[in-house]
Order: sequence, then C-alpha cells, then structure tokens
Amino acid sequence: MLREMRWWDIDPVLELERDLFPDDAWSRGMFWSELAHARGPEATRKYLVAEAGERIVGYAGVASSGEQADIQTIAVTREYWGTGLGGRLLTELLRAATAFECAEVMLECRVDNVRAQKLYERFGFEAIGFRRGYYQPGNVDALVMRLTTKPDSGSAAGSAPVQGTQIND
Repeated sequence: MLREMRWWDIDPVLELERDLFPDDAWSRGMFWSELAHARGPEATRKYLVAEAGERIVGYAGVASSGEQADIQTIAVTREYWGTGLGGRLLTELLRAATAFECAEVMLECRVDNVRAQKLYERFGFEAIGFRRGYYQPGNVDALVMRLTTKPDSGSAAGSAPVQGTQIND
C-alpha cells in the first residue's frame, strides 16, 4: 500500500535510509524539512511510503519549482527489489509532478547504481550529464537524468505506458 509520508514515518524511513545508503544517508532534519513543504495549498513536495503490513518497505519524494520537478529520493528495501515497487513509487512521483504542472522532471543517480538507472530509463529518463563528487563523503559521481513532457501529453510522465507495464526493478 502506498500512502503519504507523515512525520511519524521519519524514524522507520531513517532506518531504511541508513541501511540502503550508509555513506550518504539523509538526516532526520532533511526529512523534516522536506515534509514541512509537503502539505497545504502551497505544497511543493510530495513524499510517499510503501507499507507491507505495519512495516515501511519503501519511500519516495519529489520537489517542484516552477515548471521543473526533482526526484529527491526513491528507496525500496532489498527484499522488495524486483517486485515493481520502485516503479509504482516512481509512477506516483510522476503523477505528483503532473499535478504540480511541471514540464520536466530531473534526478541525480549514483553512477554505480545501475539498477536505478535502468528503472529511470524504462520510464523515459535520459542521461544528460554528470555531477562530479556529488555524493559525499564517498565522493561518488552522480548521473543527471531528465524526463521531459511529450508535446501532446500535457503531463510530466509523457506518453510512456506505465499502467500495466511489467517493471523489474
């Protein structure tokens, strides 16, 4: 089940964050700051959690600014890799970008995270550059990727089929 992330989700999200990204995990303050911009009529963020029973098994977030959205984070616990959960989270972030009226969606992905890169490519993201030493403290480069709105689609998700698509992330 996917639902909106709330403040009481921060501790279990941090556990998953530290497990999956031990060298460059977000802090509690970073999540609090993002969630502060995720509610109300002036919201510029959308954060979700994926639950299996009472346990959080994934989370994701997007930020919007003008006509551009930025995928801030997507994470899925290892036991759910290959189930399509990452694709469902990404689909919801792209829907949020459309609701924010964004014409393009950007993201950074570790150059060594091939699994994530393949997911983004399946959704139509294209590599447009690198950010050297972006992920600290490990000094790992980021691949910058972009998805632009198809001219006739009117949404950040473009016309790429996502409903019913088999996604092996």
